[in-house]
Amino acid sequence: MFSVDRRTAAILAALGMLSACGRSEPEPKSGTSPSASGSTRTTPAAAGGVTGADVAVPRPGELTKQLLTPDVLIYSRKPLDRGTIAGLRKLPEVQYVEPISMASFFAQRFGVTYAAVDPATFRRFSPPGTAQTTEVWQRVADGEIAINPRLGRKLQNDAGYLAIGNEKNAPEIHVGAYAQILDPAFKHQIDAVVNSKWIEQLGIPAGNAALVSTGANAPAYKPLLRKFRRLVDANGARAQIVIMGQNLDVNAPLTAVLTGGSVAEAIGTFSYRLLGGGRVAPDPAWVAANIRTEQMPIIGPVTGHRVMLPQLRGALQAVVDRGLAKAIYSFAGCYVPRFIAGSSTLSFHTFGTAVDFNVADNQRGTVGKMDRTVVSIFKQWGFGWGGDWSYTDPMHFELVRLARRR
Repeated sequence: MFSVDRRTAAILAALGMLSACGRSEPEPKSGTSPSASGSTRTTPAAAGGVTGADVAVPRPGELTKQLLTPDVLIYSRKPLDRGTIAGLRKLPEVQYVEPISMASFFAQRFGVTYAAVDPATFRRFSPPGTAQTTEVWQRVADGEIAINPRLGRKLQNDAGYLAIGNEKNAPEIHVGAYAQILDPAFKHQIDAVVNSKWIEQLGIPAGNAALVSTGANAPAYKPLLRKFRRLVDANGARAQIVIMGQNLDVNAPLTAVLTGGSVAEAIGTFSYRLLGGGRVAPDPAWVAANIRTEQMPIIGPVTGHRVMLPQLRGALQAVVDRGLAKAIYSFAGCYVPRFIAGSSTLSFHTFGTAVDFNVADNQRGTVGKMDRTVVSIFKQWGFGWGGDWSYTDPMHFELVRLARRR
């Protein structure tokens, strides 16, 4: 439970993030905060031919029901069937079940876990400051995205939009609010939310997850998880069951579901286990089907994803053909299954579609010394460059689009 001081601080923080500007003309960067004015819906149209009206749902009113703790997350690659949800709700230990649709994408170097939700009900799982600030959820209902401020400030563009992926044609959603979606104490985080009308446009598996509240301060997790597992298995859901609190079960399989474009679709989804020290072990079947080791120009053998390796070879050969082979003097790896340092978000290297070159001269936050012709060649071959990010990472190249064969 939250202490009085913590609750007050959370409310004040959320209110501060939501009072900067009016609804109709958002300011660059700081224009992601709704005002307390009127109820007229003037949501900016989303990029990619989706208008605000296409992705709007009824606006919620003031919060009247009690808050809930997100004790357990049930997460699958495919939609959870009605039998699973109904069975969970019948368990005496379960207070509430909230079906959601959950996936992740990469924006710049950051992995973002996001969910398409019913803003009127999902808000009950948020910290008090977020849950009780109705305009956060009205913005989400209007078709905008609410995102953790740490990520939102780094990732939105000058017009206040967030690209859902690193591909050039990735859909963009206007940032409606900065908000802490789940309490930071929970180890498995949801960084951002949109409303459920976005499911089809973003390619999220509909209803593939559920948050479960037990209503207990210290639930007996092991017996409860056994019940969950029997129920899930009986309905053929093949879902992962994750304790959200501090006693995260390191043996529980987790799931990665990427959205955001053709590369994400080609990578597919997989389960993985925690190994400690920030390392993870992807599903061996996914690794066997997708991870290869092949010889490359300049840098020698590279272990990476099968869809990335041909484009990496093409880019490196083009560098050789331009007489620039010496411009790539070190290679720091590709397929490295791990979390981003200091987080529980998978690094893009886990998918085997990112490479790092010339680390010594291209540290994060610097302009770096990467040859700009080499950068241009890699972009032509479908790679994004970390040097273009707001917090630069000039050593880093990652596959952002599938190139046509040449």
